[in-house]
Amino acid sequence: MAQKPSIPKGTRDFSPIEVSKRNYIFSIIKRNFEKYGFQPIETPSFENSDTLMGKYGEEGDRLIFKILNSGNFFYSKSKIDLPRDMEILLDTPADRLSQQERIQLNQFTAKISEKALRYDLTVPFARYVVQHQNELEFPFKRYQIQPVWRADNPQKGRFREFYQCDADVVGSSSLWQEVELLQLYDAVFADLQLSGVHLKINNRKVLSGLAAVIGAQDKLIDFTVALDKLDKIGEEGVKKEMLDKGISADAIEKVQPLFRFSGSVSDKLEQLKAMLASSSEGMKGIDELQFVCDQLAQLGLKSSVLDLDVTLARGLNYYTGSIFEVAAPKEVAMGSIGGGGRYDDLTGIFGLNNMSGVGISFGLDRIYLVLEELDLFPKTILTSTQALFINYGNREAQYAMQAIQNLRSFGVKVELYPDALKVGKQFTYADKRNIPFVVICGESEIAQNKFSLKDLQTGEQRLYDFDSLKAVLLS
Repeated sequence: MAQKPSIPKGTRDFSPIEVSKRNYIFSIIKRNFEKYGFQPIETPSFENSDTLMGKYGEEGDRLIFKILNSGNFFYSKSKIDLPRDMEILLDTPADRLSQQERIQLNQFTAKISEKALRYDLTVPFARYVVQHQNELEFPFKRYQIQPVWRADNPQKGRFREFYQCDADVVGSSSLWQEVELLQLYDAVFADLQLSGVHLKINNRKVLSGLAAVIGAQDKLIDFTVALDKLDKIGEEGVKKEMLDKGISADAIEKVQPLFRFSGSVSDKLEQLKAMLASSSEGMKGIDELQFVCDQLAQLGLKSSVLDLDVTLARGLNYYTGSIFEVAAPKEVAMGSIGGGGRYDDLTGIFGLNNMSGVGISFGLDRIYLVLEELDLFPKTILTSTQALFINYGNREAQYAMQAIQNLRSFGVKVELYPDALKVGKQFTYADKRNIPFVVICGESEIAQNKFSLKDLQTGEQRLYDFDSLKAVLLS
């Protein structure tokens, strides 16, 4: 019995039209990256495990795909004599393991897995900067468009293999970089004709200040991770998670205003100033937010809306200043379609200190779904080949191929149907391929050294010489 074909859960095949649509998004993002002065790099699909582990927080670390040390090595209880306690740990869901048990499990997996698929593009970029620092001119502006992998639970807009499109600047602490990156987001979405996108901004210094004023400095990560889930689990869910993580009810009561923040960006900044008056760290974060928001208010945005979201935390441990998240237009039920932030010490973990960086990422796959749902892909994307030459036999095909060769030299996308089948079948093939024109080269056309061009949308058919045919197909 033949094997039933399948692909791993959370991955996808892409049809020609899907690839064309994805390439449309890629091209707009890439064009804007380069317009803003970013240079392309690429890094390996997998890194050493110690490069990635510990950089994304506890939840992120659990989603890293690890690679066994050898291609022909695999774990099997029947082949490896494991202690009983390790067998139990391997069979226990990650969220039920204690901190000590996770440490034990990590120590074991480190023995059989020293490499891992990259979780994002930012940490590999930091490794790249440190490794190649003597070859780079700082500030270094790079963009990177490559796939990443996460052992996540697949659902709408969330996959285990997906592309990220990142732009980062490293070697500058200037807040003008934040301003430009938010403008870059806006430029891309404007070119995609996607209006109503919300560019959410916050600052980790503000969050640190909030944790300090409520007396939960030692619970900063737990505080921010829970707060970041407000839109997913609601106010009561956030409070419960904070309580479960050891944050007191009194402390939670002090941040109650965060769940009710409203008004303009200026209004929210004033409310934050009142809450953080006793925190120098928090006030520094407010000053940074004020600068970025004021500059964008003066410069303006093309199609996006800037929003100060005081609950925005993003769970990644390496952010230290500005943090961004991009929300799709409200009429589309979709999670974030982009995000990023400032990281002042990410390269420090690889031995290069005092190298501040800031970057953003576009979620290609979710952007694709949004454009699809809103019917924003240009109709021309559906057209790959512009004209199909009908094949009547070898003599006619030879005549057609001479014209095809010349047309291709001018950049016209044309092709010859490979077999001399019934003409009706060739026309049907062109129609199903969304090819707008067919070119007929029969005995009559050859005798006149001309070509009949038929528009499959209107049914109109006209006779042209080669130059006129070229002009029509190039128009």
